[in-house]
Amino acid sequence: MVDATMVLVRLASYLDLTVLFGLAAFGLYGLRGEERSGSALRLRPLLVAAALLGLVVSAFGLLSLAASFGGTGLLDVDRETLGAILEDTSLGTSWIVRVAALALAIGAAAAIPRAPAAALGTVLAAGAVALATLAWTGHGAMGEGNLGWLHLGADIAHLLAAGIWIGALVALLLLVFRRSARVDEAHVRLSHRTLEGFSLVGTALVAVLVLTGVVNTWLIVGVSGLPTLPFSLYGQLLIAKLALFGVMLLLAALNRFRLTPRLRSAMGQGDHRGAMYALRRSLAVETSIGLAVLALVAWLGVLEPSGPM
Repeated sequence: MVDATMVLVRLASYLDLTVLFGLAAFGLYGLRGEERSGSALRLRPLLVAAALLGLVVSAFGLLSLAASFGGTGLLDVDRETLGAILEDTSLGTSWIVRVAALALAIGAAAAIPRAPAAALGTVLAAGAVALATLAWTGHGAMGEGNLGWLHLGADIAHLLAAGIWIGALVALLLLVFRRSARVDEAHVRLSHRTLEGFSLVGTALVAVLVLTGVVNTWLIVGVSGLPTLPFSLYGQLLIAKLALFGVMLLLAALNRFRLTPRLRSAMGQGDHRGAMYALRRSLAVETSIGLAVLALVAWLGVLEPSGPM
């Protein structure tokens, strides 16, 4: 039961912090000027809510970890166990850093209407730190020496690239699913511009994800362990994750090379409804698959790579 709880906590953390970091990034590279203050997306309440939720999930995660260490229920965790985790473990240190980063993100997000670029930049930095701390909760923190640092660095880069992708999908969904009564020509043009902009960013993200994924797999599984992957639960989940990632790549290519140009053509003809509907459907499917990938990552992090099926 504790393992299932930890998987759910990890999933909630991944989802929340990728959205926090990714939305802040989208606000900087995808939006301009007054668009960042709320005319295009209401970033301030979204980012404040994400950071607050991150604090709640982090608190619950700490209690769950302490309950696991002490062999007690969540309501029976004592201060000594909590203190030992926070003071004597790398998990505790990463938790403290995450909470501090989330508190900073809340304050910065509240200032978005007054200084959008500076506030979003601060949220981006704080969100990056908060998301990076999750690397200490998985296999990336288990190595030692130079290879250990390489693994940790690759894990962090993997998390940040995934965060930008997931955050962009959430932002794009909010744009294309706006109520019809609020969708005018300017909004359609904004949606098209941000879709084109993310296409360029997405190319770099795919490169980072593939490279860091290869490094992580090499360090965790090793070349000699590849033939046995299909025969362990860890390997089966990893293969499923890679398959879903491949489907996301196909959908991203569909959006970039077919659906986004189709929207541009429809804008010229004055009828964007069909093109927007196709984009809504594609982005919704891609986002759903992204959530499934995060769920698999959360599960993989609590399994032994060489564990039996």
